Amino acid sequence: MKIKFTKMHGAGNDFVVLDAIHQAIEFTPAQWQLLADRRFGVGADQMLVIERAQTPGVDFRYRIFNADGGEVEQCGNGARAFVKFVIDKGLTDKRAIRVETMSGVIEPAMQQDGRITVDMGAPILAPAQVPFDATGLQAVAQGEDRLWPLRVNGKTVLFSALSMGNPHAVQIVDDADAAPVEQDGPTIEHHVRFPKRVNAGFMQVIDRHHVKLRVFERGAGETLACGTGACAAVVAGIRRGLLDSPVAVATRGGDLSIAWAGGDAHVLLTGPAVTVFEGEIDI
Repeated sequence: MKIKFTKMHGAGNDFVVLDAIHQAIEFTPAQWQLLADRRFGVGADQMLVIERAQTPGVDFRYRIFNADGGEVEQCGNGARAFVKFVIDKGLTDKRAIRVETMSGVIEPAMQQDGRITVDMGAPILAPAQVPFDATGLQAVAQGEDRLWPLRVNGKTVLFSALSMGNPHAVQIVDDADAAPVEQDGPTIEHHVRFPKRVNAGFMQVIDRHHVKLRVFERGAGETLACGTGACAAVVAGIRRGLLDSPVAVATRGGDLSIAWAGGDAHVLLTGPAVTVFEGEIDI
């Protein structure tokens, strides 16, 4: 079965984008893993699938599969790639679209400078809805946030637990470049208190409008950028009283801009989306 695809990235977070409107896409986890494999397949952090909308008033449906073959709820960098793809392919003549995801409807828009802003909705802060099991834990208050102590590889680390449509655990580090992402990331991702696993963020605060961030993504490992991770980190930093909106987030793959007014306000993610190449693969 030959499948046409487009390889894209958002600040180095790379994707295989598949048009499921004009071709049938229904893969097993093993086939998704093959597509993501950087030696035997195309290579990607996630696979993005574009489908016809199933809800009135929505333009498209957007599905996301991680490199391990599992389907996940949300991907902020992928949403920007999604918008560029549907505009470039002539699937829409709109510059702002409504997109249905597993976690709800998002509203990305192409800006005049070519960057794309995604309305990621309001952050989810209640532990049970992240989901995060806080049973028996004593939170530490910092600003408006509650920091949760977790044992990670023999040490206790304080985290902000929140969701941007997918679960995140954000910790502050002194030096993002030296942070133990590869060592602690897998332990945090699979921590028993996160029943759906979690994305682990390691944030260094530079000043009140600048941070450096590395993220060990659930089902993908460390990526060069994570859009929802950047949103979660900035929300955590603002709630802790360490940051002021807007915040420039420096990732290993490029810069993202996050704006959040606090409370129930929606988080706005702005950044680039780039088409790398197109091709066809026999699955």
